[in-house]
Amino acid sequence: MPHSPARPDLAALLAQLPARPLTRFAPSPTGYLHLGHVVNAVYVWGLAGAIGGRVLLRVEDHDRLRCRPAFEAALLDDLDWLGLVPDLGRSPGGTVESAYRQSDNGPVYAGALSRLAERTAVYACDCSRRDIREASGDIVGEETPYSGRCRARGLGSGPGVGLRAVLGSGEEAFTDALLGPQRQEPARQCGDLLVQDRVGQWTYQFSVVVDDLHHGVDLVVRGEDLLASAGRQLRLAHLLGREAPPVFLHHPLARKPSGAKLSKSDGDTAVRELRAAGCTASQLLGRAACLAGLTDTERPLPARHLAALFA
Repeated sequence: MPHSPARPDLAALLAQLPARPLTRFAPSPTGYLHLGHVVNAVYVWGLAGAIGGRVLLRVEDHDRLRCRPAFEAALLDDLDWLGLVPDLGRSPGGTVESAYRQSDNGPVYAGALSRLAERTAVYACDCSRRDIREASGDIVGEETPYSGRCRARGLGSGPGVGLRAVLGSGEEAFTDALLGPQRQEPARQCGDLLVQDRVGQWTYQFSVVVDDLHHGVDLVVRGEDLLASAGRQLRLAHLLGREAPPVFLHHPLARKPSGAKLSKSDGDTAVRELRAAGCTASQLLGRAACLAGLTDTERPLPARHLAALFA
């Protein structure tokens, strides 16, 4: 069992959050839910319950090449088993409402793209990942920023051509509710942002910003591996006309004994496997809370008691 992170200062954390917020749990159906997702769910449902907020369930299936209906059905079944009931997003029939499934909302993204093009340059790009690596001589961390190679090429739309948006220079300063003050420079980190890929799919960075604006999400609770995305998403939201940015909270990840994060692609501790092995929902939520550093010991924790973790 990997070591748990230090228990957060709950009073300081709660003081950073909006009153009665709308937050979201937003899995991608590219595999089964695993213990890392449950850690996120503990934070999402626990915080919402503690401060009178609501949870929106959104299925982020923008990547139509990897998403599968069977995975979506399985994640909904796992959430039901865990006792995690969203306030928005589930239809009376138990499926995901169309408004909260990304693959059903192409017109929303197209409209957002039109608004974006009124405020900044949006241009066609046919660069592959290999092209980007070869063209960039300024690698920041593990990310290779886009060099702007296609900005002045005047490419037309068509097969094999994506779209990028110029984010502009300068820093984005924000305060993470758990990690404190942050300063990021999107243009240096990622360069011009890809909003639609070369096979015509809306990208993660673009679709989640549009979704959070469209749905009115004002508290984004997610793993610390996504912290580097916050600055570019704040910049993009501003360009799309969002006046009040959401509050971000990036929590520690569930990790293996080696320190590596749990991975859906590696098949790590899938909820389905743990259920089949006899683990109860309360035991699994308790394990996730301990991994998150919210309890000192691993003990059964029913979903209805998650809010007490943050009291």
